[in-house]
Amino acid sequence: MRDHFLLEDNVIFLNHGSFGACPRPVFAAYQAWQQRLEAQPVRFLGREVWAHLAEARRVLADYLTTNVTTSADNLVFVPNATFGVNVVARSLALGPGDEVLATDHEYGACDRTWQFLAQKRGFNYVRQPVPLDEMTAADLLEAVWDGATPRTKLIFVSHISSATAVTFPIAAICARAREAGILTLVDGAHAPGQIDLDLTAVDADFYTGNCHKWLCAPKGAAFLYARPSVQSLIEPLVVSWGWGDERQFTSGSDFVDYLGWQGTADPSAYLSVPDAIRFQAAHDWPVQRHGCHEMLCRALADLEAITGCASPYPNQSAYRQMAIVPLPPLTNLAELKERLYNDYQIEIPCIEWNGRQFVRISVQAYNTVGDLEQLSTALYDLLPLLKA
Repeated sequence: MRDHFLLEDNVIFLNHGSFGACPRPVFAAYQAWQQRLEAQPVRFLGREVWAHLAEARRVLADYLTTNVTTSADNLVFVPNATFGVNVVARSLALGPGDEVLATDHEYGACDRTWQFLAQKRGFNYVRQPVPLDEMTAADLLEAVWDGATPRTKLIFVSHISSATAVTFPIAAICARAREAGILTLVDGAHAPGQIDLDLTAVDADFYTGNCHKWLCAPKGAAFLYARPSVQSLIEPLVVSWGWGDERQFTSGSDFVDYLGWQGTADPSAYLSVPDAIRFQAAHDWPVQRHGCHEMLCRALADLEAITGCASPYPNQSAYRQMAIVPLPPLTNLAELKERLYNDYQIEIPCIEWNGRQFVRISVQAYNTVGDLEQLSTALYDLLPLLKA
């Protein structure tokens, strides 16, 4: 599979979770859309693009298995999941006395979004602690729900945490929230392409996910989904031609029109999402994902012996293609990351979460057993030199 990707040959890329990597045929389709745009920009952006975007949304909606006939009108393309979170966060009428409940596993950029708006509007942003040893679905559900109060208006939770790779039981969280009259927003940045995703089964009010991570679309391709009953709550971050009674472009959906036109932009990444979906289908991606998971399971067992730190996961079903490995206390975590890259050509994030240090491993179809063995060798060599 490595030959299908554009990655440099001399780098061991174990950081697919940060920005992903785009396969050659998908990148070629992306460039073909760009060339088509540049050949006649006015015709493409002024007359053709809406039909192309509608078809791309239809393919994506089918992939996400929403089961209503107008499902494509329940999602719009956005540049990234953080953008999707911002759309929802800035649209909701939250103020003093209200609370937004999240966990301490959330992505830092989204944490900052909520903190910024909490300071500006006066609502309370609650980062509910969820210990790493509470890993069963029932434990995770109760740990999140322990932070809910009568003032909770929205629950914001990651599907798969960027910081810890924990998979939260979002369908159960969303069902319980709906019974309590609480809105839900799921950050699914790491879900599409890494796990089977059925937005109907999840049943969140809002769900935003990246296509440019595990689905392997070009950078700048993501989506925001909203249940029809809550789409009227959403306001555009940028007011443009899709808003108002006399719209220059209309799809028949206020939700799609308000968010679908942000001024002049290159839609090529969005239009290439169907190519990414077809690429994974052509290469039997469930089998690829399973192979990646098996490699990661073996790597975690090897690294536990090297680090002397127990894995935080109770079993192999607790993670998919991405996992964190606890490290012994180090004098300089940044130096470890730098030396892994400079000395061993390993691109991998070294993170600190709740006072503990980890490396986060992402295994994609282009990775090999040899890549993970090189990581084991590197940590075996470096950890004794950097221990606190």
